[in-house]
Amino acid sequence: MSPETAPTDPAAVQDTPAPLDPRAELSEFLRTRRARLQPEDVGLPYFGARRRVPGLRREELAQLAGVSVAYYTRLEQGNAHNVSAAVLEAIADALRLNRAEREHLEHLAKPAPRRGRTAVVRPERVRPQLQHLLDAMDSVPAYVLGRRCDILAWNRMACALLGDFEARPPEQRNMAWIVFMDPASHDLYLDWEGKARDVVAGLRMHAGRSPDDPRLAALIGELSVKSPLFRQWWAAHDVRGTGPCTKELHHPLVGRLTLVNESLVLPADAGQMLVTYAAEPGSPSAEALRLLASWTATGPEAASSPITGTA
Repeated sequence: MSPETAPTDPAAVQDTPAPLDPRAELSEFLRTRRARLQPEDVGLPYFGARRRVPGLRREELAQLAGVSVAYYTRLEQGNAHNVSAAVLEAIADALRLNRAEREHLEHLAKPAPRRGRTAVVRPERVRPQLQHLLDAMDSVPAYVLGRRCDILAWNRMACALLGDFEARPPEQRNMAWIVFMDPASHDLYLDWEGKARDVVAGLRMHAGRSPDDPRLAALIGELSVKSPLFRQWWAAHDVRGTGPCTKELHHPLVGRLTLVNESLVLPADAGQMLVTYAAEPGSPSAEALRLLASWTATGPEAASSPITGTA
């Protein structure tokens, strides 16, 4: 039910935009986090004076973090050379960062050694045992998501609910590409904007970990050119961690479904997550999934959703 490796386009790798610049990413991330805070949010006096820029001033943020203005200014300009964990923690506290944002800040301030612009990232592989697990989950839509939001493996129920991944060209088996480039996704996800923002935030996390990934840079470049909304939300530098959430979907055969979406990190498979959709037992959505499962069991031709090419 899946390819052995993530989709690879050699031409795209050779013709890719420049890798993301960790210094620029760090600078913009700190600036956007500072801009969302007001003095009254952090217990500082507000005198009502008009501010030239939104949010806290650098001087105020430095005061809260207990560092000099010059030091914080260098950091916000992307110069994180030899920054200590204690200073990063103090700045994270001052900026009121959540867990995902703190992790992202650490990746940006202390990036892994770069492999160079010509680096080719090895394709991701899905262990056979993991595919066997997906196939055994015959009543639960499930798939494996890799770096860059690539859809690496799936089961029949995932295709029945979300669309036929097998029918897609390999380079389009990517959740970010599907959400922003396939109009049918707007019909499938009732809260399309929420889904799209989650995807952008997930890509931001990946970019912080692997700024020199050429395929990631190419994907971000394509979506930025072709989707104004992606470009706008990417510039916000929001990041989000994984966790359970509720998704409202509309399926052309069984109608509206309310499902719990779980994204489980796979420790033995770096960068990969097992994504599942489940319904509350006894609910109308559970009955709808049961109907879909019975249809997929009738044969390969019934396994694909009539939602052509969505996920």
